[in-house]
Amino acid sequence: MTKASHAPRKRDGSLRTALVDAGVDLLRMRGPDGLSLRECAAMAGVSHAAPGYHFKNLMGLSTAIAARGFMLFCEAMLKRLDKAGPQPLDRLTAICHGYLDYASEQPDLFLFIFSGQTFNEDDNDICMWSNRAYDILSEVCAPLVPEGSSGREIEILVWSLVHGYAHLSMTRKKKNPQMEDEWPDLDPLLIHLKKALQPGNRKVS
Repeated sequence: MTKASHAPRKRDGSLRTALVDAGVDLLRMRGPDGLSLRECAAMAGVSHAAPGYHFKNLMGLSTAIAARGFMLFCEAMLKRLDKAGPQPLDRLTAICHGYLDYASEQPDLFLFIFSGQTFNEDDNDICMWSNRAYDILSEVCAPLVPEGSSGREIEILVWSLVHGYAHLSMTRKKKNPQMEDEWPDLDPLLIHLKKALQPGNRKVS
């Protein structure tokens, strides 16, 4: 019998946190296919049965890791937003740079939360943080939505732009030697986006 099997079960919530910490570390080391409740328990110094008190199965652990990922995602955007000027484009630029900060500083979590993997949709934490992340986008985009346009369409447009830029940057495709011009910074792209959204520049079909 291992030492971990004799460890008393923590009842203050710290065990759940320790298991999620271990899950994040395991994700970074082995990717999503390497996640294991048993290994997380070993890394947290508890018995292999201990995770069952907090997670019914591996999906439960994956959902908790994703919730952590969305929380950190929100924090990255809000950190930039808190320092932004009051103009709509300044605020949009801020959350987009927060998006890039998160992708750069937490690449494994970034890829994990946007992997399309199935998480527990009934989990309160992931619902709260994933919804909050979209709310930040929606709130910042609202002043830039042209009259008569769909707010949701503009949100998806901005999201697609910054997510694609972040993913290309992460995977180093921006350094493709076949590209003749230097990869542009994000800010000029956002300025072009704002100009395109101005009523006088929109083409009517």
